[in-house]
Amino acid sequence: MPLGPLPGTRYPDPRIEALSPKFKYKIGNTAIERIATGFRWAEGPVYIRDGGYLLWSDIPNNRIMRWSEDDGHLSVFRYPSNYSNGNTRDREGRLITCEHDARRVTADRARWHPSRC
Repeated sequence: MPLGPLPGTRYPDPRIEALSPKFKYKIGNTAIERIATGFRWAEGPVYIRDGGYLLWSDIPNNRIMRWSEDDGHLSVFRYPSNYSNGNTRDREGRLITCEHDARRVTADRARWHPSRC
């Protein structure tokens, strides 16, 4: 399948499903969009709003991937990643990552800034 909006996209997209009854609001003007392919097991996405990019773990390849919202560029953000599987940010803007191989949770000491990447 090609990158971009998936074929047959309608609004609201029926492929978007709220799994929790606590989620009361459904965004009617969004759809699923494919931004990258070739990953067997990807998880742990975190959007870095102030940098305009998305990070996620590519577990079998032991890396964290980065997708730039500006130009759609895909790159390796961290390799090796110690088979990370979960990512988030704390209140100070640091990337928090759960690592399988090292059996630890890490926090990047530096604040994330667009010029860093």
